[in-house]
Parts: sequence; C-alpha cells; structure tokens
Amino acid sequence: MAGPGKNKSRGLGRGLSALMADVTPESSAESDENGIRRPDMLVPIEKIVPNPDQPRRTFDQSGLDELANSIREKGVIQPLIVRESRRKSGEYEIVAGERRWRASQMARLHELPVLVREYTDTEVLEVAIIENIQRSDLNAIEEAAGYKQLMERFGHTQEKLSEALGKSRSHIANLMRLLQLPADVRELVVNGDLSAGHARALVTADNPSELAQKIIEGGLSVRETEKLVKGEKAPTKAKAPKPYKPDDKDADTRALEGDLSASLGMRVTINHVDGSEKGSMTISYDTLDELDTLCGVLSRGV
Repeated sequence: MAGPGKNKSRGLGRGLSALMADVTPESSAESDENGIRRPDMLVPIEKIVPNPDQPRRTFDQSGLDELANSIREKGVIQPLIVRESRRKSGEYEIVAGERRWRASQMARLHELPVLVREYTDTEVLEVAIIENIQRSDLNAIEEAAGYKQLMERFGHTQEKLSEALGKSRSHIANLMRLLQLPADVRELVVNGDLSAGHARALVTADNPSELAQKIIEGGLSVRETEKLVKGEKAPTKAKAPKPYKPDDKDADTRALEGDLSASLGMRVTINHVDGSEKGSMTISYDTLDELDTLCGVLSRGV
C-alpha cells in the first residue's frame, strides 16, 4: 500500500490530473476494442463497502431505479474504482462508483468489475469529490461543499479548480456563497424546493429562512425573489426595460464584477438593461500605466 510519503502536500497540476484520469473513462488506456475499460478483477458485491467519507449524501431514487434497470439489461459497463479496505481484510472500499454499487444491489448482481488503486485517505476523498463534480448531478449545495473541501483540505484555489475541472471561476465562487445560508434554507435546495438561483438571491438577505418560505408559498421566480430580498413587492406584471442602478444589481452580477476586478486589478462595473440582453461594462483605471496594461491585455485577446 502507499507509504507516508504520498501524504506530502502537492500542487493541483499533474497530481489532480492523474486522479481525474481514473474517473474519466476516455482517458484510460485499459480499454477493449469498444472503448470500455477492462476491470482489474471481479469482486463479490458483499465484499465491496462504501466510502464512509463519501461527500455525496443524497441519491435520487428514480435515478437509481433507471440505472438498476440499465444494469439488469447491459451489466455494469464502467468498473468501480476501489482500494483495499484498511478496516477489514478481504474487503474493498469504494473510491468512485457508489451509485453503480447501489444500483447493482437493486439489480441483484453477485459480483462487480473493479479497478483496484492504491490511494491515501486524502486521495480517496479527492477522487470521490472529483467524480461527483464531473459525472453526477449533484445539487448546488453538495457541489459547493465539494469545492470547499477541495480548497480547504487540499489547498486548491478557485482559479486552479476552474482550470482543472472545466468550471468557470464565477460558477465556483457563486456556488460556494450558498454555504453561507442557514441550514434550513440549504436543506430546501438539497430537496429541490428552491433552485440555486433562488438561493443565491437569499445569500444577502437578513431573514433568508422567512423569505424562503414566502418564495415557496408564492411560487416566485428568481427575479421576483431578488426584488423581494430588496424589500420590494414582487411584480404582478412586466415593466418597461430600464437600466440597472448600482444597488439594483443581482448577486451574480456583483460577483462577476468582483471576479473581473480582481483579475484585471482595476475596478469593473457592469450595467445591464433589465428585461433585455443588452448592457455595458466599464473598466476604470487610475494611472496611465494601468491603461497601458489594459490595452496590452485587450490587444492579446485575453
């Protein structure tokens, strides 16, 4: 098994790329002529146990039913990634593929194809989070918690996660802001009673729990929710388009302004015309040197 040296801190780059190779089927060289990954072995299903630190806590039953039906018909096409259990000899702990394991139990399979890997506890959690983010339909709260774990436990930055996982930096930042909401509001997002858009609008509210109930009871849209948070009455009919005032901007626009300002090192202001797809963006510079830098960035097409 892996020695203690593997627990050393490492950068995101090639280390995370190597872990992602295991959860991305097309990246593997261990495939047959149909592009299906060849398992290392077949393991009795009762010898496979779930990862106790699995970041995904909810599994949609209808999705599991569909997967179980597919497995009954075609079997498990993509092997599970496992490691030898450190708790009980002869057992294997799931690193990636718990949904397939659960659905296979429902389909009454007796053994499953697996890829056995030597992972540290740290790498197990990383792979589990990566698999969930890359391949499963996580709700917004679970996805945000995954990003938070990757950043806090492994020292990854939003920028590096954005590059490695193919997610925009603003997407990661906006989702992580949802973790600031009270537990009862986060639970409404997990259960599907509130969308991520509704939840983002509630992040800045003084009474998000109370407003969340009003949103559900009134069936309010995200735009109506944003106005409700600002203390306005939810609109009953469409109004003529009008430019945003600075304090009218929604949470996503303000977050995007912050990301662009941090990236350029200059103040960026976005003014969107409500009810349309038009608007303007202003970049403010304080010195001619900053202007020269900006011109250089724009001329490179960055």
